[in-house]
Amino acid sequence: MASSEKTAAFLIESRIRDAARGNMNAYYDLGIAYSSGSQGVDIDLIEAHKWFNLAAIAGNTRAQECRAEIADEMSARDIIVAQKAARAWLQAGMRAAA
Repeated sequence: MASSEKTAAFLIESRIRDAARGNMNAYYDLGIAYSSGSQGVDIDLIEAHKWFNLAAIAGNTRAQECRAEIADEMSARDIIVAQKAARAWLQAGMRAAA
């Protein structure tokens, strides 16, 4: 793995760790990364929608706007998959906190 790929992977892993702690900014940052292909990740609108949804639930109004923008490019089935992934993330967090 090239140095830039290692750095990108570290940044994403770091934001996922922050997200696991409930960091709303990390949710949003991950949504941006997956919707734009930044930080060395492939564009994945389902994953982006999931993260924007989690940030929106946490009160980030910009995430609500971003989620709506990418939803226009997604099928209804893709949106359902993204919503299920967001619910699973929240449920896993609740189990970990218990």
